[in-house]
Amino acid sequence: MELLPCIELETSPQPSAAVIWLHGLGADGNDFVPIVPELDLAGCPAIRFIFPSAPSMPVTVNGGYIMPAWYDILGRNLVDREDASGIQASASAIAKLIEREASRGIAYENIVLAGFSQGCAMALQLGLRFPKKLAGIIALSGYLPLATSLSLEKHSANQNTPIFMAHGEYDPVVALERAQASCALLEKLGYSVNWNEYPMEHSVNPTELMDISRFLQEVLRAN
Repeated sequence: MELLPCIELETSPQPSAAVIWLHGLGADGNDFVPIVPELDLAGCPAIRFIFPSAPSMPVTVNGGYIMPAWYDILGRNLVDREDASGIQASASAIAKLIEREASRGIAYENIVLAGFSQGCAMALQLGLRFPKKLAGIIALSGYLPLATSLSLEKHSANQNTPIFMAHGEYDPVVALERAQASCALLEKLGYSVNWNEYPMEHSVNPTELMDISRFLQEVLRAN
């Protein structure tokens, strides 16, 4: 089974939980490695943080420039024309990482999917359709892709999985309204969403990291 290249960090030996963290467009697995020491993981079990890198591909909205991407972006609106095959292919590749953690002895219900921007879209795409119960989904500065098919494709295993969504009020890349619409649709479909807004652009800030820490403490301690 060929896997995406990954960087791994363990908070202690023999981890019993995992967080798979997906980067945004044009970044790679190194992007969020520095946030691990900034998280307050008091009360959490030992965690293996996994930071995969997306393959490089031409990105239409950036003039065909080749860069790491989970899928192609066909227009700045993000959702009028979507790269469904690319999204689905990346979801399958990320699912293999979940299965590897299960094979290494980490229970599915102790695995969190996290992502920023395009990585946020992938965390929601896969997490809501994954056939085994996960601990939680962290969706940062992104949106729900392939939204019209979710009601048919969502899996009951993660209907009650906690979702932490966060967005910058001044985000020029993924409009706040796009993320708010995604949150509203998730709530309409019966998901429990912890929605958060911060006075920032397309980034992560210290208050948000504190809130993410609390979320991880809640969903992993509970398991």
